[in-house]
Amino acid sequence: MRSLFERLAANLRGDRPAALATCIDGTGAGAKLLVDDDGTDGDLGSPGLNHAVQAEARALLDLGETAIRTFGADGEPVGVEVKVFIESFAPKPNMYVFGAIDFSRAMAKIGKYLGYRVTVVDARPIFATKRRIPDADEVVVAWPDEFLREAPVNARTVLVVLTHDVKFDVPLLQVALQTEAGYIGAMGSRRTHANRIAALREAGIGDGDLARISAPIGLDIGARTPEETAISIAAEIVALRSGRAGGRLREGTAPVHGSERSIAQPAPLQEVTL
Repeated sequence: MRSLFERLAANLRGDRPAALATCIDGTGAGAKLLVDDDGTDGDLGSPGLNHAVQAEARALLDLGETAIRTFGADGEPVGVEVKVFIESFAPKPNMYVFGAIDFSRAMAKIGKYLGYRVTVVDARPIFATKRRIPDADEVVVAWPDEFLREAPVNARTVLVVLTHDVKFDVPLLQVALQTEAGYIGAMGSRRTHANRIAALREAGIGDGDLARISAPIGLDIGARTPEETAISIAAEIVALRSGRAGGRLREGTAPVHGSERSIAQPAPLQEVTL
């Protein structure tokens, strides 16, 4: 048990996501299972229960939620029930939205809804105001590429480029492609993006790095309004982190619920039966 808590402490010190599951009733009350990026530690009493709780813990980490879940004694959905308290420990992932426009207002709202800490960046002080984009956690007046050079970025970071202006886009994307950001999306028509790609190639960016840019940004759902566009972008972000193509569920064969690991802060306690 000591090693389990030492491992949890190491995750917390390293700002790495982890979930601690504890049986709160039944003969195994008090048993614990730690779930992190390296796997698991501990035992809840049966392989089936460990497996089921691990899957649910990862799903809760995706949402940044702490919750009570009810399982079968061996992880099955029926039979003797066992309640498990699953506590998530994880920072909110960052979403950086570049360009303080109407689309950014909608993107900030849906980004917050998905559990991101949203920062909107624009070099124009008349547009980059909290009054215009109230749902953003922070609105920064800065040149996008200069901001990104200093901003914390990791594999859970989402970069949404809505500036749609070559003097901002190209320098920003050059910096973005040097980071390990998990998602880099850029707004604009196919012609606009072709021009961006040409400029980036001239700057020495290779095809492998250029393929990381999702542009035109979002899934093809026929979005027109800022709100619809934000939904399209959000759907692409979720699909990418889940390793899904983003098609219609009725036309696919994969399980409906994925096991993506994007991380956010704990939310209010919920209890459901699985």
